[in-house]
Amino acid sequence: MKLIISGGGTGGHIFPAVAIANEVRRRFPDANILFVGANGRMEMTRVPEAGYEIIGLDIAGLQRSLTPKNLLFPIKVMRAVRKAGKIIEDFRPDAVVGVGGYASAPVLLAATSRGIPALIQEQNSYAGLVNKLLAKRVQRICVAYEGMDKFFPNDRLTLTGNPVRAEIAAGQRAAARAFFGLDNTRPVLLVIGGSLGARTLNQTTAAALPRLQAAGMQLLWQTGKLYFPEAQQQAAPYQADGLQALEFIRRMDLAYAAADVVVSRAGALSVSELCLTGKPSILVPSPNVAEDHQTKNALALTTQDAALLVRDTDAAATLYDEALALLQNPVQQQQLSANIRQLARPQATATIVDELLKLIPTG
Repeated sequence: MKLIISGGGTGGHIFPAVAIANEVRRRFPDANILFVGANGRMEMTRVPEAGYEIIGLDIAGLQRSLTPKNLLFPIKVMRAVRKAGKIIEDFRPDAVVGVGGYASAPVLLAATSRGIPALIQEQNSYAGLVNKLLAKRVQRICVAYEGMDKFFPNDRLTLTGNPVRAEIAAGQRAAARAFFGLDNTRPVLLVIGGSLGARTLNQTTAAALPRLQAAGMQLLWQTGKLYFPEAQQQAAPYQADGLQALEFIRRMDLAYAAADVVVSRAGALSVSELCLTGKPSILVPSPNVAEDHQTKNALALTTQDAALLVRDTDAAATLYDEALALLQNPVQQQQLSANIRQLARPQATATIVDELLKLIPTG
């Protein structure tokens, strides 16, 4: 089997793509899998770290503000489509998968214009622009939420859930805490603002460091690259007490296993991982996303008593009151954990690959 997977930009696109690739390779060890991403974006680093080859396109999105860069956008798109076409003709894939992000548009346009079967995977409750534009060109659209027929043709939809790397729920608590140098007898809070970081969570966490230290809590704080230098300095006086600032956590399986409570943005991948790992969580939806879809993602959990919700605008005032209260309440932790596990879709990745295989001619 020869497969191209395209897209990226954030961990929310990249890690589902890697999960799909891993499942294909589990079933077909000799499968030849090629990723296509956008030069300068994080997939150009993260995909090779996962063990896959990737080719980069010179493609970026339209800027929301008026800028001369937008004048070059049509030229970049045409060049990217030509390069994607060359990649398709050289590699000759049996099928193409798009996971959203800049690079998936030219790749899927090139593939579908050549009659190659294509599938897209939409992670969010509000469909991304690229996937909406491609919907009528592909044979199958795998989604994580009900009601996505308002964005996509209903006859091409399959409700699968989001693909999550199988190892994400496999970490062991004692080994995980040893990996991060944490005390196995004291509570641990994990704070994740998404792969690129989150200003609100970083500012609020920095301000709460003295409170966490005084309460005897430990902290794994993923800051994102942009915020890390400042956060590292802020956390340095507390590191001996188990309060750590980390730019990016590659071993998320161990981070989840080490944590008693998680504070997180409500991106689709984060929500899916929290469901699979069964972690008691406080969700702080980002306000800087299309149609406020992170709030919709969070409400899918909070309406089932499967997580707590703190609005971004309320985070500075209340987030760490809520976090410390939950860290000190094992009964509530157990209730949230039991409820969130009920919402997990552990077979999502396998179902997506099943749908993909249906598109590939046999014989």
